[in-house]
Amino acid sequence: MNRPSVLFVCLGNICRSPLAEAAFRAEAQRIGLDAVVDSAGTADYHVGEPPDPRAIRTAARFGVDISGYRGRQAVAADFARFSHILALDHSNLASLRRIAPVSHGAHLGLLLDLVPGREGEAVADPWYGNEEDFLVTWHEVSQAARALVAQLNR
Repeated sequence: MNRPSVLFVCLGNICRSPLAEAAFRAEAQRIGLDAVVDSAGTADYHVGEPPDPRAIRTAARFGVDISGYRGRQAVAADFARFSHILALDHSNLASLRRIAPVSHGAHLGLLLDLVPGREGEAVADPWYGNEEDFLVTWHEVSQAARALVAQLNR
């Protein structure tokens, strides 16, 4: 079996997608799934920057250190590098479709489509919120990460 590779994508790559990457890493490690994982943003606002301090604190509450993560922008080459590219909302999914090569083998979709009953929904954006909003986001991405890891481990 080819090693699964997953890219999580939001707008700036400092809140939602780093949390999704962290939740996926933790779940994959928990069950021993060997996978490549990364996160990116569709915009270049935070390239090279660490995640939002609130995201770092939230991940740390669940035993995951994301302080070393650095923002990057999603590029067309990602469609060759990753087997799964998962957007955290509809706007970023549309942006990914615009940069996707005409022919690519990556599964492209919304992250919450993996969670029964949440299909078509966006992951809550905590950017303008507080620590509690980051916790809501963590729980959403963790639920999707568990579903994705289970699917990839079959």
